[in-house]
Amino acid sequence: MKKLLFQFDTDTYPSVFDTVVAYDGGADHVIGHGGLTPENVTALVEGAIFTRAPKEKKNTAIFVGGSDMVAGQALFKAVQKHFFPGFQVSVMLDSNGCNTTAAAAVAKLLVNRNVAGKKAVVLAGTGPVGQRAAAMLAKEGAVVSLTSRKIAHAIQACDAMKARFGVDLIPVEAADNNARVDAISDANIVLATGAAGIELLTEEQWRYNANIELIADANATPPLGIGGTDVMDKGIERHGKIIWGAIGFGTLKLALHRACIAKLFEDNTQVFDAENIFALAKEMA
Repeated sequence: MKKLLFQFDTDTYPSVFDTVVAYDGGADHVIGHGGLTPENVTALVEGAIFTRAPKEKKNTAIFVGGSDMVAGQALFKAVQKHFFPGFQVSVMLDSNGCNTTAAAAVAKLLVNRNVAGKKAVVLAGTGPVGQRAAAMLAKEGAVVSLTSRKIAHAIQACDAMKARFGVDLIPVEAADNNARVDAISDANIVLATGAAGIELLTEEQWRYNANIELIADANATPPLGIGGTDVMDKGIERHGKIIWGAIGFGTLKLALHRACIAKLFEDNTQVFDAENIFALAKEMA
């Protein structure tokens, strides 16, 4: 029986990236649907849960994606509301890589250090990856600050992670490079999760900071988020700091994403969100 993965995307067009990884993860067919909302997904979910016999439902799964994590979370919940005993399929949330990319980055940082009690700063952290990475670091015992150009956005992101994960994050306004230098002045860990092609720190702004032990940059598009690093850095030491570049930990992200897809087809009751995706990332790292 064919393994069918239904790609439920909140954007108009389903992500090509997610489609490719789904096939690489073992799906026989990937069927994409774009523009989905909690209001229009009912018939699609019913089609997935009512068609195959109980022992065969493991061959059907749903992946929720798109660029908007808030919309993805709402859709993820709506999909599961249609499940009931004997009629459900496995489902995964990874809007804009919010879970797999964040989990891979933090898992690689954990390879080098125990972060409990350390001060971590997630620069430009209001996006999907930044928010969830901040929450994962906090769950590991780090004291985490999250920066944004506007304090209101930082507060909103921190409040959202408090509501979802029960963690306390510190919102910080950092509208320019100088403000970001101040934000990392006593940081032990710096993770950059800003928009592609925007430099958040120059090399000179971090290389002489003796407090910093670990740096990771999720941006793979020049100029990088943190100057003086390289996208291929894999735990390399630069100026006394351990550096992870976007492709450096991206290898784990892709392997993790594929592994999660494969696990969706092990049975029909899998629910993959931040917690178990992060746990798997730590095992794989």
